[in-house]
Amino acid sequence: MPVMKRYVLRLFISLKYITANVVDRSNGRIVATSSTAEHTIKGSLECGRSCNAKAATVVGEVLARRLKVEGLNEGEGRGIHANIGKEVGKKGFKNQTKVWAVMNALKNNGVKLILDDENDDKNSWPEEDEAEEEIAESNKRSVFELQRLMNGKYTMVGESRKWVVLGASIWVQAFTGTNFDFSSYSSDLKSVLEITQLQLNYLSVASDMGKAFGWCSGLSLLHFPFWVVLFIAAFMGLFGYGFQWLLIHRFITLPYSLVFFLCLIAGCSISWFNTICYVLCIRHFPTNRSLALSLSVSFNGVSAALYTLIANAINSNDDTLYLLLNAILPVLISLLVLLPILHQPKPQPHSIDTIKHDSSIFLCLNILALVTGLYLIFLYSFSYTLATARVILVGAIFLLVLLIFVPSLVYSMKSSSFSLPTSFSFFYSILTRVDPDDKELYQELITIEDSAESKSAQSTREKKSLLEREQLTMLGEEHSIKLLVRRWDFWLYYIAYFCGGTIGLAYSNNLGQISQSLGHYSHISSLVTLYSTCSFFGRLLAAAPDFLNRRMHFARTGWFAAALVPTPIAFILLAISGSGAALHIGTALIGLSSGFVFSAAVSITSELFGPNNVGVNHNILITNIPLGSCLYGLLAALVYDSNAINSTHEIWLQEMSMCIGRNCYLQTFIWWSCISMVGLVSSFFFFLRTKQAYDNFEKNDNSNNIAT
Repeated sequence: MPVMKRYVLRLFISLKYITANVVDRSNGRIVATSSTAEHTIKGSLECGRSCNAKAATVVGEVLARRLKVEGLNEGEGRGIHANIGKEVGKKGFKNQTKVWAVMNALKNNGVKLILDDENDDKNSWPEEDEAEEEIAESNKRSVFELQRLMNGKYTMVGESRKWVVLGASIWVQAFTGTNFDFSSYSSDLKSVLEITQLQLNYLSVASDMGKAFGWCSGLSLLHFPFWVVLFIAAFMGLFGYGFQWLLIHRFITLPYSLVFFLCLIAGCSISWFNTICYVLCIRHFPTNRSLALSLSVSFNGVSAALYTLIANAINSNDDTLYLLLNAILPVLISLLVLLPILHQPKPQPHSIDTIKHDSSIFLCLNILALVTGLYLIFLYSFSYTLATARVILVGAIFLLVLLIFVPSLVYSMKSSSFSLPTSFSFFYSILTRVDPDDKELYQELITIEDSAESKSAQSTREKKSLLEREQLTMLGEEHSIKLLVRRWDFWLYYIAYFCGGTIGLAYSNNLGQISQSLGHYSHISSLVTLYSTCSFFGRLLAAAPDFLNRRMHFARTGWFAAALVPTPIAFILLAISGSGAALHIGTALIGLSSGFVFSAAVSITSELFGPNNVGVNHNILITNIPLGSCLYGLLAALVYDSNAINSTHEIWLQEMSMCIGRNCYLQTFIWWSCISMVGLVSSFFFFLRTKQAYDNFEKNDNSNNIAT
């Protein structure tokens, strides 16, 4: 049990002990033996080591009022008979000012003090303000801890429900990352529309352009309930993907411009789902939001693997089935998670113990998520038969269900076996019998600490002008749009994302044609699954800085830069060799790198440019995705079409040219490797410019921990 919690508990226990044992109602007088006063003084002194004089004064005031409630009028003789001098004179009690603060409060409230000991000199009592230097910043947290002890079951239920909400966001992410499987049906779409590779590229760009409208979902959440925004996103996907499925099966005919619009709507639905999950994580895990975000966002990377398993479990020979699943599954998942979203718990006060306990649960969930990813990547190769695919799919669903019920199970066990350490079990048993009047002390302590916080904030504002330059290198400073676009740090960040993570997304959009041109057409589904799963692992690794921070401090932007290293290596490997092994290794490296970037970027934006404006600022950052998807896809399409015309291996199918051979994407890989190097250099300078901010934050955090 933390030290602060012990002291606040003892403060309450001292009050309870006096009201139960000091008052003698039979003769209407207050009689306190020396031993009783001893307990009172010891309890006050123990509290005094961490509580300020005001808190000790409250103890005396509430005690005085309690004594009056017991039937002692102003005119009746009353006093506390205590050998005060003897106790105060003992060695080891260095905070006797708190005891005197209690006694002064009693005296000022009409309680007569009888001093027997010759060493006691009431004229030498120190004034209350002599103890004002005592730090009381953590008192409020301690009182919250006491409230949690007195209302354990209710708090446990609230804590358990927030994990169910996190599980719901994980399920939403896992089944709505529908943009990852574009390569699985892009060739069929290209054939039905009889379009060139360049025109197909524009369709993939349209899907990515939907992310530029993420601000619409944030605005909608300000005016509509969560469930309304959730189903708007679901029906946009149903509309966008559903009509594309009808088109591929030739049930309807649509012009190219309308198909472009359908891709845009489908991409917009993904952005809306993502925004909902971001807000849920930040709202329910304000102190561990980076862990919650990385865990939730990571499961967006397994969407392609899950969709492939479901498709193989239904009909492995129908690639157009992906479009139907893209349309239907998000609606079904929205219905499934509707209940926990409708019954979200109210935000609970977070103590240090709660934060640590949550971190341990996050560690367990990340391990379980790692197992889920390994399960999908290693067993996927056995899912080509209908029966095997169904068995593997059941196992994957079981692991996803565990992610919801494991935290709830932990809190249920904690609630049923909740106990304090042995040395404080007796004190807790007393507290569970505290009268309702004891809440008076609780409320007054809260008021005092609120006042202390207000004074601290005022002092901070007074010093702001002196620290203005230093604040530019500190984390958490809120940035408006105007300030954001003026910062060099933001543009280095933008270029690093544009030339790093976004180029990986462009690679995934072209993965079907890349595999086909290299003669690995039958491996398209496995490559899409490999990219998706590795992207999942990359997103999961984005939580590493939070788990390793206490052992090894390293700025998150440094991890961001390190994550971009595999991308140019992968493109160089693909340019050197067109073998199946090189294709699989390169795809895995690019998936890991881009996945880390996608997940870490949300936390970096929040830390560097302010958590309150993260919705707007991050949407400004990801405008690079449709821009990069368009430019990189345009480059790839132009190289592809030019090689298709000049290639001796050119194949014509229904007036659609197909390029076969390494040259189809060779120049593209070379260009992409050079561009990704630019992103790596930009991320390195971004790290150097922000390193001081993370170092300052770490120093302040360590100082606060030592003070606490």
